[in-house]
Amino acid sequence: MKNIKIASAQFENRSGDKDYNLAVISEMAKNAAAEGADAIAFHECSITGYTFARPLSKAEMLDLAEFIPDGPSILKLTELAKKYKIAILAGLFEKDKENNLFKAYVCVDQNGLVAKHRKLHPFINPHLTPGNEYTVFDLYGWKCGILICYDNNIIENVRATTLLGAQVIFMPHVTMCTPSTRPGAGFVDAALWTDKTANQEILRAEFDGLKGRQWLMKWLPARAYDNAIYLVFANPIGMDDDQLKNGCSMIIDPFGEVMTECRSLDNEFVVAELSPEPLHLAGGFRYLEARRPELYKNIIGADHESKHQVSWLKK
Repeated sequence: MKNIKIASAQFENRSGDKDYNLAVISEMAKNAAAEGADAIAFHECSITGYTFARPLSKAEMLDLAEFIPDGPSILKLTELAKKYKIAILAGLFEKDKENNLFKAYVCVDQNGLVAKHRKLHPFINPHLTPGNEYTVFDLYGWKCGILICYDNNIIENVRATTLLGAQVIFMPHVTMCTPSTRPGAGFVDAALWTDKTANQEILRAEFDGLKGRQWLMKWLPARAYDNAIYLVFANPIGMDDDQLKNGCSMIIDPFGEVMTECRSLDNEFVVAELSPEPLHLAGGFRYLEARRPELYKNIIGADHESKHQVSWLKK
């Protein structure tokens, strides 16, 4: 395996404005390729926008969603990947021929669609259908996986994707800065964003505190460490509909250490070079080798009714 350079991006998307969002993706993909990146990852629903979909009817969702791989956004990503010689990972709403709706995230290279993941635990709109498959694919000699936002909060999903061979897991999100039962959680005042330059110290404190990064760092590095994987986290910055998001897109190594992270309040990407050696040197590799599935396979595999309620989402 050769080293691979991956970029993780943050940007402020516009709700429902695919042309604008794809234009930003194009510019950032171009610049990441110029810095030597082999792939660039964007956040959940980076093509369509996300939080604004809460009240949409099924007809409105079907109008917003696209077929994969033949929809216009996938064709545009393929055009960009071919032009800039970089793989692009981005998210959108998907529909099938039976009018089922999914939250999808794709990897596209210059030859077209490489992989598609359907979110296993969608919630932003009641008309979305959960995906039922894990996603592992080859990218430049590396085994990669995709898990979207809430998928990563269920630890079994990360372990299962790892056991299927993933060495890098892309984890696109639209997260943080929302109310929750956990201490310190809550919205960040969107009024601060109207003059983000004047309010940058307040915003940085809010974004890095328990409403944002401090919560993320309680669990995200553990997903990488426990499974001896590289983790590529992408999250938007700025307003997503009526919610202010804090970015912090980052890449974490198999030791659970942050390799690189977006720290500005602007559209930004960071690049890290991944090498294969840590995959076997990290403690998580030894823990994977030491597993005894006979002890817990019936416990983990026991029947269970999935109950999914997000604290901030109005019922």
